[in-house]
Amino acid sequence: MSHHITISLGTNIQRTHYARSGLVHLKAHFSDISLSRMFESEAVGFNGSPFYNCVIAAATDKPLEEVVATLKAIERENGRTHSEKKFCARTLDLDLLTYDNVVTTHPVRLPRAEILQNAFVLQPLAELLPDHVHPEAGKTYRQLWQEYDQTSQRLWPIDFTWSDSKG
Repeated sequence: MSHHITISLGTNIQRTHYARSGLVHLKAHFSDISLSRMFESEAVGFNGSPFYNCVIAAATDKPLEEVVATLKAIERENGRTHSEKKFCARTLDLDLLTYDNVVTTHPVRLPRAEILQNAFVLQPLAELLPDHVHPEAGKTYRQLWQEYDQTSQRLWPIDFTWSDSKG
């Protein structure tokens, strides 16, 4: 059975390199990949370099626990170290946002709370899947973005090429 998942990708260290590497790894593990535009945003929760952020939608036959383990493994393969600090610079941050319409707290909280809290998650999600309904809020991502205080966090779309190949 195929499951629909959404993943947020963020990086503020060697941003272009790690965003591209993250996508290559995601494509190796998941199918039917689609992407939002890439956004640049100020660091939230700490003083740091700006982030690149996007949201990826994909399909998978993997159970929830395996999806979470796969994302953590991809982060580690890309030099991510998990420190005690929640807010810090990172090579690659892959967060599972949704897994079908599952609402759970184990092995991770779904839908991820950051969907409703952070513009760098909600805006690309609303752009990628505007008519999908948030499993708890009961509103589409487009509606949630329209209701969000869009002045609370600064982010802007950037030109981003996913591969170095020309043509």
